[in-house]
Amino acid sequence: MLDIFRRRRMWRRQRELKGSYDVVIIGGGSHGLATAYYLQREHGIRDVAVLEQRYIGSGAAGRNTTILRSNYKTLEGARFYDASVKLYEGLSEELDFNLLFSQCGHLTLAHSDRAMFVMANRAEVNRLSGIDSRVIYPEEIKRLAPAMRVDNPHATYPIVGALYHPPGGIIRHDAVVWGLARGADRGGVEIHQNTEVTGLERTNGRVTRVRTNRGTVNAGQVLNCTAGWSTLISDMAGVPLPITTHILQACVTEPMKPLLDVVVVSSQMHVYISQTDRGEFLMGAEIEPWTTYRMQGTLNFLQEVSRHTLELFPQLERARLLRSWAGLCDLSPDYSPILGKTEVENFHVSAGWGTYGFKAAPIVGKTLAELVATGRTPELIAPFAVERFYEDKLVSELAAAAVSH
Repeated sequence: MLDIFRRRRMWRRQRELKGSYDVVIIGGGSHGLATAYYLQREHGIRDVAVLEQRYIGSGAAGRNTTILRSNYKTLEGARFYDASVKLYEGLSEELDFNLLFSQCGHLTLAHSDRAMFVMANRAEVNRLSGIDSRVIYPEEIKRLAPAMRVDNPHATYPIVGALYHPPGGIIRHDAVVWGLARGADRGGVEIHQNTEVTGLERTNGRVTRVRTNRGTVNAGQVLNCTAGWSTLISDMAGVPLPITTHILQACVTEPMKPLLDVVVVSSQMHVYISQTDRGEFLMGAEIEPWTTYRMQGTLNFLQEVSRHTLELFPQLERARLLRSWAGLCDLSPDYSPILGKTEVENFHVSAGWGTYGFKAAPIVGKTLAELVATGRTPELIAPFAVERFYEDKLVSELAAAAVSH
């Protein structure tokens, strides 16, 4: 009986860094932790260190807006994210940790005939990949989101239809981070928080040593999973990446009674809206156009996101904003990720995610773990190699999603 009240740690206490590791993963977010988890689970590689400059999940993994979906524009992107959603579906059971995954459905609103054409095109691409995605019209939109104002004769952006993606939904991001960290730790992986990487040393075309604020370690293989900071780490290895870093902002209202049980997104209105399990309305917009590492919010964001949210949900007029925040997004030229090997033999990257990274966490971990263990690039991530920018084989996801979500 007393065992019920015994406090248990989620993972082991942090120890001193060893002198060397088979694999060093830079970045303790969802991608780094997922890779560590699958390395020990599927390949038996346990001599792994995850290095995080602050606390795990303090970056993009803890600042995203928890939306999951796979209704992307390209066949390569749709198949990749569909594999990730399927892994998410079984991840709570696999980790023995409730991730609070709600597949409530995802609506991408269309406000013109041209937008409806784009939605129909995306639905066809999705169906070719076996993904549940279809175009619907105002009557069905009303049934899915009865609280949303669909028939507004004075609307700036009238709703003429939507792309409906039933498998899409929301998940608790901090639970994903904690579950993956616990799973990796139980398999023998070492998690080192407050461990900032300050340099990488190269010898004969390989990264051989990783310098940190807690000492230097030798590394067999090194993975860069640092999202908005990815160019800084890659520069240390002598691997320039075609990436720019921007901020993305979001905010939540005070908790309210349940009104919305589907994710609503609009590209023309630059807004996406969902309601959390605590009752808060979660709202976000597009990335800011300037490049920066300064995660500071702006008044303009709050004004615009409030204005467009009220056009769809006028009943929120008197709701109070509870808090707002910003996170870093690493954007590639074609809005698709850069995944896998680089010109440095043992230095691999997971970068260029923009606002899509959290959706892909499990499949990134699974495929990067396979790459590290076998030395072969999995077919699923081959289209996202950095060489595509030199070979003119872009995988353009630009405009594949409303406000990048």
